[in-house]
Amino acid sequence: MPAAKASEIAVGTFKPAEVDGRRLLICHTDGGFYAIDDTCTHDDGPLADGWLEGTAIECPRHGARFDVTTGKVVCLPAAAPIHSYRVRVQGDEVQVDVTKPAD
Repeated sequence: MPAAKASEIAVGTFKPAEVDGRRLLICHTDGGFYAIDDTCTHDDGPLADGWLEGTAIECPRHGARFDVTTGKVVCLPAAAPIHSYRVRVQGDEVQVDVTKPAD
């Protein structure tokens, strides 16, 4: 499903999107585009209020960090990973398949 325009998301930034009723973040790193859930598994806070550094996104509430390429936790207090989803870029369109998590 189309989620965002690639040209609207500079490297090192992210953009919130909704695909099939799921709140996602489309993250653009040096390695490409990645899609993750926009909810911290520690306290359900929005990751869209946080910041992206390299491939790690940090939750602003308690500092939990997740790898946007895999969804894995890289810093406590979160213990459970977030979902990451398969992404395909066609032209300027970032497409996300929410039926097949990449994790």
